[in-house]
Parts: sequence; structure tokens; C-alpha cells
Amino acid sequence: MRTVAFDGRMGASGDMLLGALLAAGANEAALAPVTETLDIRYDCHIVDKNGIAATKVDVLLTDEDARRAHEDAEGYDHGEGHSHDHTHAHDHGHTHEHSHPHDHSDDHTHAEGAGPNRTYAEVIDIVESMNLSAFVEADAKAVFRILGEAEATVHDAPLEDTHFHEVGADDAIADVVGACLLIADLAPDQVLTTPLAVGGGEADMAHGTYPIPTPAVVEIAAQADWELQGGPVEAELLTPTGAAILAHFARGIDSLPAMNLEQSGYGAGGWTFPERPNVLRALVGEARGGLVPEAITVLETNLDDAPPEVLGGLQETLTAVGARDVSIVPVTMKKARPGHLVKVIVRAEEAARVAQKLAEETGTLGIREMVARHRWTAKRRFETATLDIEGHSYEVSVKLASDADDTLYDVSAEYDDAALVAEKTGLPIREIMRRAEAAVRDA
Repeated sequence: MRTVAFDGRMGASGDMLLGALLAAGANEAALAPVTETLDIRYDCHIVDKNGIAATKVDVLLTDEDARRAHEDAEGYDHGEGHSHDHTHAHDHGHTHEHSHPHDHSDDHTHAEGAGPNRTYAEVIDIVESMNLSAFVEADAKAVFRILGEAEATVHDAPLEDTHFHEVGADDAIADVVGACLLIADLAPDQVLTTPLAVGGGEADMAHGTYPIPTPAVVEIAAQADWELQGGPVEAELLTPTGAAILAHFARGIDSLPAMNLEQSGYGAGGWTFPERPNVLRALVGEARGGLVPEAITVLETNLDDAPPEVLGGLQETLTAVGARDVSIVPVTMKKARPGHLVKVIVRAEEAARVAQKLAEETGTLGIREMVARHRWTAKRRFETATLDIEGHSYEVSVKLASDADDTLYDVSAEYDDAALVAEKTGLPIREIMRRAEAAVRDA
């Protein structure tokens, strides 16, 4: 299956992910929805990291008033003698360097921390205002939800009222949405990462100095599918933005998988270390075998007064508006009353529509959205088995399940078709199903 795999031994930040994805073949033109909405541009260029040619992505302000205001806040000198040969700390803890192969010092201002101190809800409004596909918008909103929930947990505050500090700035929005756009451009079936290095020491943040990994990174990692590892240097290597992007997209692996490699590339971080290239490597290619991961969310509600007819119809009504699977489980509720737990698997971008339909059909007063990384799905196709029974031909649809390499592992006749043939022939349904499955296997 088509795979994007990251080598996380030097951690990850938003700009490193952008650089690695671009270097591995993603189209820079895919970033247009961000630059058309925010007063920024992406400056993508090659830098040398201990002998490795890596792509560095800087987010620059383009609006003159915004640039001047941000420079004033940062204490820049607007005199004729001003140059950008200084260094200063990124909001994500990487020291920015201006030693590029060509001159980037002319008339630009970096967007680190630019923009107001936005709430989670304000950031979501900005994302929704961009000209994004439904899939990319859902991905970007999911990443910011991960960031928002981490901040809310750290500060013990409601999610909707949570203020993003560093990660609500224009450059962080550009990093998150940009990464979602570039991953969509590469169109992988799965995203993988080896254990992510966090570095060591301490980091200066909006609320003070904290040990590395920072509190937000710890909260994000607790919900992610990959592992953290300390070191290998005393610096902040894994930022909240980088962690949240990978928490949404990536499945953790111990080592890189067997792949037919198509492209690879390196994204540059801000720090420069004497013995270790500070780069994030991305590999793109076809990995062997396995099921296909499908990003999902799970909706749940408890019902104690739904009539059987309504419960029986939920499979059809919810599937019609986007549900991938509907389960109804008998439960015992308060005061020992019998009830039902309704669980619905749905893609994130269809969750609101399915939740609305679930509320309308059942009258429930609340629906929970549960954290789920993805479900592993088989490739499915249908074939028609033709059965000759006592001189008559009958057709039964048969579902075949296989992995990403088309290795067949399950054959299952459709029950309704088999039941219809059984009714006409007098044979048991399971005998019709057995014959249909055998016909497909032996074809």
C-alpha cells in the first residue's frame, strides 16, 4: 500500500514536516489555500545540515502593516542598516538560522508568533474559511482539536474557551493546514513513524520554563499511537504542533517497513548540532501487505425509551447519511432500567451529519464523540457465483476480502441472495452459501 514513513530520531516540528513532505515529492502548489487566506507566504529553500541537503520552510508575513507591528513587538530596528543576521527562538523552541545558500534577508519578516492570541474556536473559524476539501478540512480540525484538548487538559479549562498561545499564531496555522494539504497531495494509504525523539533539558514557553518534553507534548503523546524516546541531544526536538500532526495521521512502528521506495526527502529543523543532522526524513513508496487504515470517529449514545421499530431502522437511516457501521448493544442503565447503547462508526467529516440524524431518529439528548485513531479495513470486491441446481441456474453475490497485496483471506456469500435461492430450491441457506463460496474459490 502507498505509504509515507517518517524517521523520528530527531523529533519533529511543523516546519520540519512541511520540509520533509515537500522534499519527498509533495507539490508546493497544494499550499495555495493557506496563502490565499492568511497574510503569509512559504519560503522553501535548501540548507545544509551536517552534509545533508534538507528543505527549510519559513513562514513569512506579506502584509506590510502586520509585518511592521510584529517587528515592533519583537524589537526590530527599522533603520536602513537593519539586517536579519540575528537569531531568535521559534515558538516551537527551534533556533532560527538565516544562513541560506541564497539571500533571504531582503524585505521579509518571519511569522513566528504573529497574529492574535486566538481561542480554539477562533482557529477553527479560520480553518473553515479556507478553500479546503472536506477531507483536508476535517484533518486540520482534528489536529487542532488534539492541540486544543492537550492545552485544555494542561490548564484545566473548557476546550472552547482554551487560548492557544504559540500554536494559535499564523505560522502554526500555516504549519498544520499546510501539512494536511501536503499529505493529501501525496495521497498515502497509511502514514507511519518510528519512535519520536523529544530531546532533553528545558524549554521556555508562554507560562514559564518547563522540562522537555513539554506538558502539551506529553498530553498529545498519551493519545497517540507512536512512542516517545529521550535525547539524543539537550534541546526541544518534538514540538506540540509536530506531535499533534503526527498523532492524527501516523501509526507508530519500531523500524521502517519493507518498501519499494519512490522518493525520499529531508525537512530541516532550526537547531544545528555538531555531530547530528537536525533533519526529519520522509520516505514515500509501496509497503508490502497489511490491511488499509481508515481514519474514523465513533459516536455513542445511551437510550432507555426507544421503541424496537426505531432501533431496527437505525442501520438503514444512519447508513444513508454516512455511517460506516452501526451497533446496538443491550445495557442496564440507572435504576436498573434496560436500555441500549448505540455505537456508530463514521468518518470525521461526516460525524456532525450522522449525529444530527441519530438525534432526530431517537430523540436522544446527548451524543458522545469518542477518540478513535482508525480502523483496519480489508480491500473488498464482489463476484457473482452461478449455481446449477436441478437444471436451473441461480446467481448469488459473494464478497471477497483481501489485504493490500490482494492476498485473499475471506470469501463470504451474501445472505439475502442465498436465502432467496434457498426458498426457491428447498435447500438450506447455509448449503447455498457453501456452494456459492466454493464456486468463487474454485473459479
